This record gives sequence, C-alpha cells and structure tokens, in this order.
Amino acid sequence: MRVAIAGAGNVGRSIAQELIENGHQVMLIERAAERLRPERVPQAEWVLADACEVASLQEADLASCDVVVAATGDDKVNLVVSLLAKTEFAVGRVVARVNRAENEWLFNDQWGVDVAVSKPRLMAALVEEAVTVGDLVRLMTFRQSEANLVEITLPGSAPYVGHAVRDVPLPHDAALVAILRGKRVLVPTPDDPLEAGDELIFVCTTEVEDSVRAVILGARPDGAEIPAQSGGEQS
Repeated sequence: MRVAIAGAGNVGRSIAQELIENGHQVMLIERAAERLRPERVPQAEWVLADACEVASLQEADLASCDVVVAATGDDKVNLVVSLLAKTEFAVGRVVARVNRAENEWLFNDQWGVDVAVSKPRLMAALVEEAVTVGDLVRLMTFRQSEANLVEITLPGSAPYVGHAVRDVPLPHDAALVAILRGKRVLVPTPDDPLEAGDELIFVCTTEVEDSVRAVILGARPDGAEIPAQSGGEQS
C-alpha cells in the first residue's frame, strides 16, 4: 500500500518504520521544519507541508494513497486531516489518532474517520485484557463497519471448555477470528477444542456483545446460566 502519515513525531515515525518493514510505501507529512528528520526514517518520502491545507495535500498527491494516518499530537489537526482525506481526496481508509479521551466521540465517519485509535482507551483495554478473566474486553472499534474487536479469556467454568468451536452457537454479526493459547496464535477451525485460559478474539457489532458474552461465559443477560450443549449427536 501507499500510506500517508500526517505528523512526523515519535508516533508518526514509529508507524512509518513499521509499515516500511512490512513492505509498504510511506510518505511522512510534517509542517514543522525542526521535526523534519529524514535520517530517522530514510526509506520514507518526507514532505514539509501543512496537512490541513488542500493545496499542500494536492501537491503531495494524497489522492494516490490507499491509507491516510492522522498521527499528530493535536486532535483538531487530526480531525481536519481526516475530513480532507476522505471528502477532498476520496482516500479509501483513514486512521486517526485520538490524544484526549474526551474528544473520542468526534472521531467518526462524519469527520471522515474509519478507525479511531485512542491512546487512553487502548491503554485501559490492554490493562483490562492483561488482568481480566471471565469477562468481555473491547480492544478496538472499527468505525466504518460499526464493529468491535473484543477479547474474552476463558475461565475453567465456561460451558464450552473442552468443546469444539463448531459447538459454540455464536450470534449473527459475531466471528471468532483468533485463539491465543500460551505463546501460540491459532486460526480457529470448526474442530479446534476450546481450553481454559484461551484468549478468544472476536469481531462483532456492539449490539451482539452481550450475546457473545452470554454464550461464551454461560450466563444470559438476566443472569440465568446457559447449560453447555453436548458435542455428540442425539439419538
């Protein structure tokens, strides 16, 4: 992909380096001359320009980019960059950095944001993910599809421990996309058994999160337990 990153501070440069190592073309746009340090990421294309100005983005050929990342430390700037990228240059995917938690509600499709990455929310989610067993933790929200990336660490008392993935009656608009087991990352197949301590990673809509929690952990929203189904066929 060709990716433009607005903001060449520590965050922008780190993102650029990671993307370049993964084989992508990266353009870093920075308006402060003192932060223009091509030697830090020499493989990237560096542009001294204000990413909030349409003329500057036209000169940088932003329309040729597959993804724009608004990664500055100023939420107002990130919102303007996102809106211009989407409305003026029809960029397919816009990812924006949220610096202040109270501004997170603004980072939606009306401002051209497809994916908002909130540092406070992400840090809180990672803390929860590290210490929480037996509850659903939301890791990330995908604005364009209105879906969330969520995690549940499976306690030993969960009803489907020892059962195959195919036995788990997930609701519509929910998919089990990965199982983290120890140091292994498993792409789940219908025959894979679930084990206590597994970290289950789902993509699902907000509306079905409670249903996913109820199925996996064995409690209906009203608090009643859901019995595990038998893995064998009934005669």
